[in-house]
Amino acid sequence: MAFGVYVHIPYCIQRCTYCDFATYEQSKILPPDQYVQVLFSEIRQKHKYYTPRKLDTLYFGGGTPSLIPAPLIVSIIKELEKFGYTTGPDTEVTIEINPATINTDKLKMYLDHGVNRFSVGAQTFDNRLLKMVHREHNAQQTLETLDLLRKHNLNFSFDILFALPSQTLEGLKNDVRIAIEQGARHLSPYCLTVPDGHPLSKGRPIEDEQVEMFEFIEQELTGKGFQQYEISNFALPGYESQHNLLYWTDQEYWGLGLSAHSYSRSTPWGTRYWNVNAIGEYTKQIQGDGSQEFLAPHKHLPESQFEVLEIHQALTDFCHTSLRLMRGLKVNELQSKFPEAISSRVLNILANIENKGWVRKAEDSWSLTREGIVLSNRVFQDLTFLSGEI
Repeated sequence: MAFGVYVHIPYCIQRCTYCDFATYEQSKILPPDQYVQVLFSEIRQKHKYYTPRKLDTLYFGGGTPSLIPAPLIVSIIKELEKFGYTTGPDTEVTIEINPATINTDKLKMYLDHGVNRFSVGAQTFDNRLLKMVHREHNAQQTLETLDLLRKHNLNFSFDILFALPSQTLEGLKNDVRIAIEQGARHLSPYCLTVPDGHPLSKGRPIEDEQVEMFEFIEQELTGKGFQQYEISNFALPGYESQHNLLYWTDQEYWGLGLSAHSYSRSTPWGTRYWNVNAIGEYTKQIQGDGSQEFLAPHKHLPESQFEVLEIHQALTDFCHTSLRLMRGLKVNELQSKFPEAISSRVLNILANIENKGWVRKAEDSWSLTREGIVLSNRVFQDLTFLSGEI
């Protein structure tokens, strides 16, 4: 089984208008070296949750991990190694970076310590839209950052945000084409999602235009050799995000830092657990436990911070994450994880959904059709199971 570690670095230059992650402007939080010391304490406390092993993936997310000094990122890698969680040439080590937050020296330090994948916070190449969502960088700075990565022939990815207020299809086409021309090997298009009444909820493209935007992205990327391997992710062959695949294929992962989420298979149907999302409370909780070691999350965390899954929850998770992938839900994996009566029920539901044209059956799997991708929430609703139903 694959295994990975996620490390949350919550520092930002400025909070973006659309962001709902647990992040702080860098001047409104404890200094980075102190935060990393809290991370070290968390590693010492929880390292026995999982068997020490070579990591398949290590992901530094945020926030803007590239905003803090590079030696601190390196120190986290070394601290994990002390407890047996090592990296090697085959480990996918990703760091999220924002334009204008790295230079040649910082990049060299990353590369010298195994970082081999860069997720660039580009979002759009339209300066007007960048200002609208309070991104601090401009398009030129993004291009300069990509040029630095390209000079070293590095593997980089970035998100494309679409359906922004006043954004046009022509503007989106420009973003996608620049991304391809700049040499990105992985692209994640995300439709802006904000609640009614949010400052960015007015003036957005209507739903039909949003669908047209995504269809253009899909056609343009697949025409240039990218493969859609998950609903919102496209990659050149061999450049799929191995870390994200952990989440979608029922693998264990360990999340460290403010608000980080984890998944352990230490109980029959798995345990989800998470850290609090307020920096003061997170720090107090970790430091308050001192140098203690813990064997399992559900044996020491407050009840508000873990969930020992029941079979209906595990089944719902399995169906939803499997169908997000273009490879689909593997019948043999379903049957090996769940009792026969339950797996048969899922297959019957899929057969009924097939009649609507939303899923298709292959020899050993079920996957979403093009229409099913657009209506995926309705498919997932049919495959959501409640307590007592199974």
